[in-house]
Amino acid sequence: MPLIETEEAARRLARAIASDVSLYNEEKITKGFQNDDLFDALKDEIEEGRQLYKSRVSADLYERNFYGRALVDILVKSKRHIKSKVW
Repeated sequence: MPLIETEEAARRLARAIASDVSLYNEEKITKGFQNDDLFDALKDEIEEGRQLYKSRVSADLYERNFYGRALVDILVKSKRHIKSKVW
């Protein structure tokens, strides 16, 4: 499979992977917010997603951190409804 070379496609892939992390780990996300250790709680899942993303996009797009931004948008910003000390 050829590497993704466009910014739009790289952003879409990053958001899709982050959405999967969110979808399949709702309980860990809730506990992560409540315990203020979200990224530690999801460390393995986030890293697995990062490796998948890295394997699918060109190096220059990988360095632009679209995956990290997607994680913040999907795992943090969209979960403001969860009670947390963070908010």
